[in-house]
Amino acid sequence: MLLVEDKQIVVPGEILAEGDYHSGRGTFTEEDKVCSSLVGLVAVRDKKISVIPLQSKYIPKRGDVVIGKVSDIRFSMWNLDINSPYSGILPAAEVFGKEKRDLNRAFNVGDVLFLRVVDVDEVKKVKLGLKGRGLGKFRGGILINITPTKVPRLIGKKGSMINMIKDQTRCEVVVGQNGVVWVKGKPEMERVVQKVVKTIEEEAHTSGLTDRIRDMLLELLGEKTEKPDTEKPATKEEDEYEEELIQ
Repeated sequence: MLLVEDKQIVVPGEILAEGDYHSGRGTFTEEDKVCSSLVGLVAVRDKKISVIPLQSKYIPKRGDVVIGKVSDIRFSMWNLDINSPYSGILPAAEVFGKEKRDLNRAFNVGDVLFLRVVDVDEVKKVKLGLKGRGLGKFRGGILINITPTKVPRLIGKKGSMINMIKDQTRCEVVVGQNGVVWVKGKPEMERVVQKVVKTIEEEAHTSGLTDRIRDMLLELLGEKTEKPDTEKPATKEEDEYEEELIQ
Protein backbone atom coordinates (compact mmCIF):
# COMPACT_ATOMS: atom_id res chain seq x y z
CA MET A 1 0.00 0.00 0.00
CA LEU A 2 1.38 3.39 -1.01
CA LEU A 3 1.05 5.87 1.87
CA VAL A 4 2.33 9.03 0.14
CA GLU A 5 1.87 10.81 -3.17
CA ASP A 6 4.43 11.33 -5.91
CA LYS A 7 6.43 14.57 -5.32
CA GLN A 8 5.23 14.81 -1.71
CA ILE A 9 7.78 16.24 0.74
CA VAL A 10 8.75 13.71 3.43
CA VAL A 11 11.09 13.60 6.43
CA PRO A 12 13.54 10.99 7.77
CA GLY A 13 11.80 7.94 9.23
CA GLU A 14 8.46 8.63 7.55
CA ILE A 15 6.77 5.45 6.25
CA LEU A 16 6.22 5.70 2.50
CA ALA A 17 4.72 2.33 1.61
CA GLU A 18 3.98 -1.13 2.95
CA GLY A 19 3.97 -4.51 1.27
CA ASP A 20 4.94 -4.99 -2.37
CA TYR A 21 7.16 -1.91 -2.84
CA HIS A 22 10.93 -1.67 -3.32
CA SER A 23 13.41 0.69 -1.67
CA GLY A 24 15.24 3.14 -3.95
CA ARG A 25 17.65 6.01 -3.41
CA GLY A 26 17.06 7.96 -0.20
CA THR A 27 15.00 5.21 1.46
CA PHE A 28 15.46 2.11 3.59
CA THR A 29 13.39 -0.99 4.35
CA GLU A 30 12.25 -1.96 7.84
CA GLU A 31 10.28 -5.22 8.02
CA ASP A 32 7.84 -4.80 5.10
CA LYS A 33 7.83 -0.99 5.17
CA VAL A 34 9.75 1.45 2.95
CA CYS A 35 10.83 4.54 4.90
CA SER A 36 12.52 7.82 3.99
CA SER A 37 16.12 8.34 5.12
CA LEU A 38 16.19 12.08 4.41
CA VAL A 39 14.18 15.24 3.81
CA GLY A 40 13.12 15.27 0.19
CA LEU A 41 10.57 14.65 -2.54
CA VAL A 42 8.97 11.26 -3.16
CA ALA A 43 9.48 9.73 -6.60
CA VAL A 44 7.40 6.63 -7.38
CA ARG A 45 8.28 4.53 -10.42
CA ASP A 46 6.16 1.39 -10.70
CA LYS A 47 6.88 -0.38 -7.39
CA LYS A 48 10.14 1.44 -6.64
CA ILE A 49 10.11 4.38 -4.24
CA SER A 50 12.94 6.93 -4.02
CA VAL A 51 13.39 10.23 -2.23
CA ILE A 52 15.15 13.10 -4.01
CA PRO A 53 17.05 15.21 -1.43
CA LEU A 54 16.09 18.86 -1.15
CA GLN A 55 19.56 19.69 0.14
CA SER A 56 22.81 17.81 -0.35
CA LYS A 57 26.58 18.22 -0.43
CA TYR A 58 28.66 17.46 -3.47
CA ILE A 59 30.32 14.02 -3.45
CA PRO A 60 33.23 14.10 -5.94
CA LYS A 61 33.43 11.60 -8.79
CA ARG A 62 36.23 11.05 -11.29
CA GLY A 63 35.61 12.98 -14.49
CA ASP A 64 33.39 15.67 -12.95
CA VAL A 65 34.09 19.29 -13.83
CA VAL A 66 34.00 21.58 -10.80
CA ILE A 67 34.57 25.18 -9.82
CA GLY A 68 36.88 25.62 -6.84
CA LYS A 69 38.45 28.44 -4.87
CA VAL A 70 42.09 28.26 -3.76
CA SER A 71 42.09 28.08 0.05
CA ASP A 72 45.75 27.28 0.77
CA ILE A 73 49.11 26.95 -0.95
CA ARG A 74 51.58 24.29 0.11
CA PHE A 75 55.03 23.28 -1.07
CA SER A 76 53.88 21.24 -4.04
CA MET A 77 50.13 21.79 -4.34
CA TRP A 78 47.15 24.10 -4.02
CA ASN A 79 44.23 23.24 -1.74
CA LEU A 80 40.79 24.15 -3.08
CA ASP A 81 37.33 24.50 -1.60
CA ILE A 82 35.04 22.60 -3.98
CA ASN A 83 31.73 22.97 -2.08
CA SER A 84 32.11 19.49 -0.61
CA PRO A 85 32.91 17.85 2.73
CA TYR A 86 36.15 16.89 0.96
CA SER A 87 38.70 19.47 -0.17
CA GLY A 88 40.47 19.15 -3.48
CA ILE A 89 44.18 19.31 -4.24
CA LEU A 90 45.78 20.56 -7.43
CA PRO A 91 49.35 19.17 -7.62
CA ALA A 92 52.00 21.51 -9.03
CA ALA A 93 52.87 18.83 -11.58
CA GLU A 94 49.40 19.25 -13.13
CA VAL A 95 50.31 22.86 -13.93
CA PHE A 96 54.09 22.96 -14.40
CA GLY A 97 54.90 19.38 -15.33
CA LYS A 98 58.37 18.45 -14.03
CA GLU A 99 59.50 22.07 -13.73
CA LYS A 100 59.95 23.56 -10.26
CA ARG A 101 58.39 26.98 -10.06
CA ASP A 102 56.91 29.34 -7.48
CA LEU A 103 53.26 28.30 -7.01
CA ASN A 104 52.24 31.87 -6.16
CA ARG A 105 53.16 32.93 -9.68
CA ALA A 106 50.36 30.74 -11.02
CA PHE A 107 47.49 30.88 -8.52
CA ASN A 108 46.94 32.72 -5.23
CA VAL A 109 44.58 32.16 -2.31
CA GLY A 110 41.12 33.32 -3.39
CA ASP A 111 41.60 32.55 -7.09
CA VAL A 112 38.67 30.71 -8.70
CA LEU A 113 39.46 27.82 -11.05
CA PHE A 114 37.52 25.56 -13.38
CA LEU A 115 38.92 22.03 -12.96
CA ARG A 116 38.36 18.37 -13.61
CA VAL A 117 38.32 15.66 -10.93
CA VAL A 118 41.23 13.40 -11.92
CA ASP A 119 40.92 10.86 -9.15
CA VAL A 120 39.15 10.15 -5.85
CA ASP A 121 40.79 7.60 -3.58
CA GLU A 122 39.27 5.41 -0.86
CA VAL A 123 39.58 8.14 1.79
CA LYS A 124 37.99 10.73 -0.53
CA LYS A 125 41.23 12.53 -1.31
CA VAL A 126 40.28 14.51 -4.41
CA LYS A 127 42.96 15.08 -7.03
CA LEU A 128 42.18 17.86 -9.49
CA GLY A 129 43.60 18.77 -12.90
CA LEU A 130 43.45 21.51 -15.51
CA LYS A 131 43.86 19.47 -18.67
CA GLY A 132 40.84 19.97 -20.88
CA ARG A 133 39.10 22.53 -23.04
CA GLY A 134 37.99 25.63 -21.15
CA LEU A 135 39.62 24.68 -17.85
CA GLY A 136 41.71 27.24 -16.01
CA LYS A 137 41.46 30.42 -13.97
CA PHE A 138 38.41 32.68 -14.01
CA ARG A 139 38.90 36.42 -13.99
CA GLY A 140 36.22 38.66 -12.54
CA GLY A 141 32.59 37.66 -12.37
CA ILE A 142 30.54 36.38 -9.43
CA LEU A 143 29.95 32.96 -7.89
CA ILE A 144 26.55 31.46 -7.07
CA ASN A 145 26.21 28.32 -4.96
CA ILE A 146 23.28 25.96 -5.47
CA THR A 147 22.39 22.49 -4.24
CA PRO A 148 24.39 20.07 -6.44
CA THR A 149 21.35 17.89 -7.14
CA LYS A 150 19.71 20.89 -8.85
CA VAL A 151 22.52 21.25 -11.42
CA PRO A 152 20.82 19.07 -14.11
CA ARG A 153 17.71 21.26 -13.94
CA LEU A 154 19.76 24.44 -14.26
CA ILE A 155 21.51 23.07 -17.32
CA GLY A 156 18.38 21.59 -18.88
CA LYS A 157 18.10 19.03 -21.66
CA LYS A 158 20.99 19.54 -24.10
CA GLY A 159 21.79 22.82 -22.32
CA SER A 160 18.38 24.36 -23.08
CA MET A 161 17.86 26.18 -19.77
CA ILE A 162 21.39 27.52 -19.33
CA ASN A 163 21.59 28.58 -22.98
CA MET A 164 18.34 30.51 -22.63
CA ILE A 165 19.82 32.37 -19.66
CA LYS A 166 23.04 33.13 -21.55
CA ASP A 167 21.21 34.32 -24.66
CA GLN A 168 18.86 36.63 -22.76
CA THR A 169 21.48 38.20 -20.46
CA ARG A 170 24.57 38.06 -22.70
CA CYS A 171 26.52 36.74 -19.72
CA GLU A 172 29.17 34.06 -19.63
CA VAL A 173 27.84 31.29 -17.38
CA VAL A 174 29.78 28.18 -16.35
CA VAL A 175 28.18 25.52 -14.16
CA GLY A 176 30.27 23.13 -12.06
CA GLN A 177 28.87 19.74 -11.15
CA ASN A 178 29.64 20.64 -7.54
CA GLY A 179 26.87 23.24 -7.54
CA VAL A 180 29.08 26.32 -8.04
CA VAL A 181 28.10 28.65 -10.88
CA TRP A 182 30.40 31.35 -12.31
CA VAL A 183 28.79 34.34 -14.04
CA LYS A 184 30.44 37.24 -15.82
CA GLY A 185 28.74 40.08 -17.64
CA LYS A 186 27.41 43.56 -17.01
CA PRO A 187 26.79 43.99 -13.25
CA GLU A 188 23.03 44.41 -13.72
CA MET A 189 22.91 41.27 -15.87
CA GLU A 190 24.91 39.29 -13.30
CA ARG A 191 22.23 40.20 -10.75
CA VAL A 192 19.51 39.00 -13.12
CA VAL A 193 21.28 35.67 -13.59
CA GLN A 194 21.68 35.32 -9.82
CA LYS A 195 17.94 35.81 -9.25
CA VAL A 196 17.05 33.36 -12.01
CA VAL A 197 19.49 30.68 -10.85
CA LYS A 198 18.21 30.88 -7.28
CA THR A 199 14.62 30.59 -8.53
CA ILE A 200 15.53 27.47 -10.49
CA GLU A 201 17.15 26.01 -7.38
CA GLU A 202 14.07 26.69 -5.25
CA GLU A 203 11.54 25.46 -7.81
CA ALA A 204 13.50 22.69 -9.57
CA HIS A 205 10.99 20.04 -8.49
CA THR A 206 7.93 21.87 -9.84
CA SER A 207 6.15 21.56 -13.18
CA GLY A 208 6.17 24.26 -15.86
CA LEU A 209 9.47 25.72 -14.66
CA THR A 210 10.95 26.38 -18.09
CA ASP A 211 8.07 28.63 -19.10
CA ARG A 212 8.11 30.47 -15.77
CA ILE A 213 11.84 31.12 -16.08
CA ARG A 214 11.39 32.40 -19.62
CA ASP A 215 8.71 34.81 -18.41
CA MET A 216 10.85 35.82 -15.42
CA LEU A 217 13.77 36.67 -17.69
CA LEU A 218 11.60 38.75 -19.98
CA GLU A 219 10.11 40.60 -17.01
CA LEU A 220 13.48 41.27 -15.35
CA LEU A 221 14.81 42.52 -18.67
CA GLY A 222 11.84 44.86 -19.08
CA GLU A 223 9.74 42.83 -21.50
CA LYS A 224 6.38 42.05 -19.87
CA THR A 225 4.59 38.87 -20.89
CA GLU A 226 1.20 37.44 -20.06
CA LYS A 227 1.47 34.56 -17.63
CA PRO A 228 -0.80 31.52 -18.03
CA ASP A 229 -3.68 31.16 -15.56
CA THR A 230 -3.02 27.49 -14.99
CA GLU A 231 0.15 25.45 -14.42
CA LYS A 232 1.30 23.47 -17.44
CA PRO A 233 1.95 19.74 -17.11
CA ALA A 234 5.50 18.55 -16.59
CA THR A 235 7.57 18.62 -19.75
CA LYS A 236 9.69 15.73 -21.01
CA GLU A 237 12.73 17.77 -19.99
CA GLU A 238 11.49 17.99 -16.39
CA ASP A 239 10.71 14.29 -16.28
CA GLU A 240 14.22 13.46 -17.50
CA TYR A 241 15.73 15.70 -14.82
CA GLU A 242 13.84 13.78 -12.14
CA GLU A 243 14.83 10.42 -13.64
CA GLU A 244 18.51 11.41 -13.44
CA LEU A 245 18.20 12.28 -9.75
CA ILE A 246 16.58 9.00 -8.71
CA GLN A 247 19.00 6.68 -10.49
